Amino acid sequence: MDFFKQVFDRESLVEGQVFLIHKPLGWTSFQVVNKIRFFLKKQTGLKKLKVGHAGTLDPLATGLLLLCTGKKTKSISLLQAEEKEYTGSFYLGATTPSYDLETTPDKHFSITHLSPQQILEMTAQFTGEIEQFPPLYSALKKEGKRLYEYARQGLSPERKARKVHISKFEIQHIDLPQVTFLLRCSKGTYIRSLADDFGKALDTGAHLTSLCRTKIGKFALEDAYTMESVYDENSPKNISLKKN
Repeated sequence: MDFFKQVFDRESLVEGQVFLIHKPLGWTSFQVVNKIRFFLKKQTGLKKLKVGHAGTLDPLATGLLLLCTGKKTKSISLLQAEEKEYTGSFYLGATTPSYDLETTPDKHFSITHLSPQQILEMTAQFTGEIEQFPPLYSALKKEGKRLYEYARQGLSPERKARKVHISKFEIQHIDLPQVTFLLRCSKGTYIRSLADDFGKALDTGAHLTSLCRTKIGKFALEDAYTMESVYDENSPKNISLKKN
C-alpha cells in the first residue's frame, strides 16, 4: 500500500493505523515518533494526532519500529507483547560497561581457547526460559532515577533478575572475534545482557556490536518504510519516507 495515500486519509489516521518504520542507526525511537507525527500533521492539517511506538530500540540499534496512530495507540501494549526477532553481532574477547558500543572496552580476555564448536553449543544454555539482569546503562528506573544516571555517576545499584524466553538462538557466522546471530525472544529481553552473559559463559567476555530488529509478531522489516534523513535539522518538515 502506498504510504502517501494513507497519509492524506485524516479519518483513518484518527481511527488508528499501524505504520512499519525502519529506524536508522543513531536515531532514538522517540525522535522517529516525533518526526513522523510532525510529518502526518503537516500533510493532513490535523492539529492533534496521537502517535506512539510499540517497543523501544536503542540509538545504536536499527530495524523494525511499529508506530500506532489515533485509537490504535490503545493496542500498543498488545503489540509490545509479541515475540520479536533480531539479527546482530557479538565481539568476543572484551567487555564494555554498557554491554555494547556506547562505552569503550574496560576489560580484555584471550579467545585462543575458543573453538567454533564451543560457541555453537553454548547457545543451548541461553534457549528457553532464562534469567538475566538489565544493563546498568538502561532507562529502567530505581527509586525514581534511571539506571544510566547512576552509571554515569559511577554508581552500581542493585538490579533484580527477570525471566525472559528465548525461542531461538542461532549462531549464523563465526569470524573471531566477531560472531553473528539470529534471535527470537519475548518482550523485555535485553540483547546487550545476553551478549554479556554469553561472553561470561565462554570465559572470554563479550559485548554487542550491532543489532537489527527484523520482526515483531506478524510484522516484518521487509515491509517497512525507511526514513531518509535528508533534511535541514532546523526544518524537520523536509522529512521524507521511502519504502524498502
